[in-house]
Amino acid sequence: QVQLVESGGGLVQAGGSLKLSCAASGRTFSSIAMGWFRQAPGKEREFVATINWRGSTTYYADSVKGRFTISRDNAKNTVYLQMNSLKPEDTAVYYCAAAPGRYSGSLYREYDSWGQGTQVTVSS
Repeated sequence: QVQLVESGGGLVQAGGSLKLSCAASGRTFSSIAMGWFRQAPGKEREFVATINWRGSTTYYADSVKGRFTISRDNAKNTVYLQMNSLKPEDTAVYYCAAAPGRYSGSLYREYDSWGQGTQVTVSS
């Protein structure tokens, strides 16, 4: 398994930006896909974005496409989520996730390691 620690959450006004980071340890980070999910109060955890093992392929939920960017730095064992043009509906706990293979998708069950989450609150 992989140990994951998220950081970078906080309170921001609508239209603002935040950059989340997720530091990984315990498995060869450069050989696995990574993802971001989020969970708002009273709602199920939902997919946000994923990136393959070398950062050449990304995939986003329609709700964040064009506003969020996932990236990774394999030398630092870190994956990022740059969030721009934030909306109140983006308010949620954001979770970093690691997949067992080089590619992954949008399904919760495709990931086998999860961080503790970081709170993002967007005020209107």
